[in-house]
Amino acid sequence: MSESKPPITHQPSPITDNWYASWFDTPYYHILYKDRDYEEAQVFMDNLTEYLNLPEEANILDLACGKGRHSIYLNQLGYEVTGADLSENSINEASKSANDKLHFEVHDMRISFEEKFDAIFNLFTSFGYFEDDADNLTTLKAIRDSLTEYGFAVIDFMNVDHVIENLIPEETKTVDGIDFHIKRYEKDNHIYKEISFSDKGKEFHFTEKVQALRLADFEKMMEEAGIYLLDVFGDYKLRKFYKAQSERLIMIFK
Repeated sequence: MSESKPPITHQPSPITDNWYASWFDTPYYHILYKDRDYEEAQVFMDNLTEYLNLPEEANILDLACGKGRHSIYLNQLGYEVTGADLSENSINEASKSANDKLHFEVHDMRISFEEKFDAIFNLFTSFGYFEDDADNLTTLKAIRDSLTEYGFAVIDFMNVDHVIENLIPEETKTVDGIDFHIKRYEKDNHIYKEISFSDKGKEFHFTEKVQALRLADFEKMMEEAGIYLLDVFGDYKLRKFYKAQSERLIMIFK
């Protein structure tokens, strides 16, 4: 796979009208989330690659990679890494770090890759965005079909019960002089985040919307997709998952 591979543009259904297609591609998304914890992400990658006992020459896909913070660190650990994301802006930014063993491309996660990977990571709640529930199953099947025979996949999702219990209904975050007014709530089995702000005399409003998927939901979909769930963890130190207390729902499957 070469760095210059053209973006994949064929998709199962139109995506341009969906919230993630517009919000993730704005500079404001990256401004709001610029202070994400890189150290925590690196600890997670260290723990994960050690747990999976990946060979030194393993080929890893970082699916929904954003600007590539996990991809870049995995590459620094010595792995060959492909970062894939729907956002062209994110991929353009990530590609500044590309090298012979680190590639980035625009890609719809519902489509499998021709190349097979030893590990596929879908991190930081980058799942459950689609309007059609069937697209979740399609994504799982695409992950399955993109793995080598002995490959592992990881989905790092929020622990819905913990999130709902600790939801902050309203807050204002000021980043780079912009006041982001944030509202959070649960509705119709989705968790919403409404983001309003003004910049350069213009008013902006975006909505993040993620399905409130629990472990039982994933288990059902995985069974239907012919996927074998091997282990479940509750945080980035890979400690046991507890439905009420754990911050994350981290699933290892093949």
